[in-house]
Amino acid sequence: MLRKILIGGAGLIAATATITLVGTRRVARTWGIDPLETAKPLPGDDLIADPTASDTRGIEIAAPPAVVWPWLMQMGYGRAGWYSYDAIDMDRPSAHELVPELQALAVGDLMPTHPGGGFLVKELEPERTLVLYLDDELVNQQAAKPAESASVNLKATSAALETMVPGQFRATWTFFLEPLEGGHTRLIERFRLATPMTGQIAEMLGGFMGLGVFVMVRRQLLGIQARVEGRWYPQRWFRPWRNPMTPAQAMPAPAATPA
Repeated sequence: MLRKILIGGAGLIAATATITLVGTRRVARTWGIDPLETAKPLPGDDLIADPTASDTRGIEIAAPPAVVWPWLMQMGYGRAGWYSYDAIDMDRPSAHELVPELQALAVGDLMPTHPGGGFLVKELEPERTLVLYLDDELVNQQAAKPAESASVNLKATSAALETMVPGQFRATWTFFLEPLEGGHTRLIERFRLATPMTGQIAEMLGGFMGLGVFVMVRRQLLGIQARVEGRWYPQRWFRPWRNPMTPAQAMPAPAATPA
């Protein structure tokens, strides 16, 4: 009987995981994607003219670019967070308020992804464009420097890109704010990766990383939208078949969030 229960439980877990993966892939093909935006040139594209993989997604926010921009400026590990799945890329909850002392950011600054390093700010146009950049040379330079202790999750996250993309690589992460009618903003994110890999290996890498980027970016875009619009985003896990921002789930933001 115990054996049957264990086998049945394993089968149920496998079936649930398969359904979730299939649902995720289905949603990933359409969520936040506008064909015109995908084909639209954005700042930072010139840094990687020949990407192995590219992913462009966007979301409309009910606020002007000037209101959205401060939330981008304070992003980063050890700063306000990434507004995504904090258990993966942070050691604390992402901020639900603006932090004045984190609003100073300039080209050449580091936007950290972990205690030992992160993306380099390559382009910055206030209330318009933020372009982040990373390559294997920067990763090696950062790895050579002593870093603060980090959790197992953070260590795994910081090494993920280097592990999945051995050897040379270049990556850009662009955040672009486009003003819309009615005082709204279209926040567009584009992630581009270039490696020497070709053929089936490059195709598999692009598909695998693309799915991972989608899961994190989807949560991030929704997290930024909710914060800018003054709503609390309670979703704690990825459920691609549900819209997490229906009126029943959207709640007023709390007065304060522990740092």
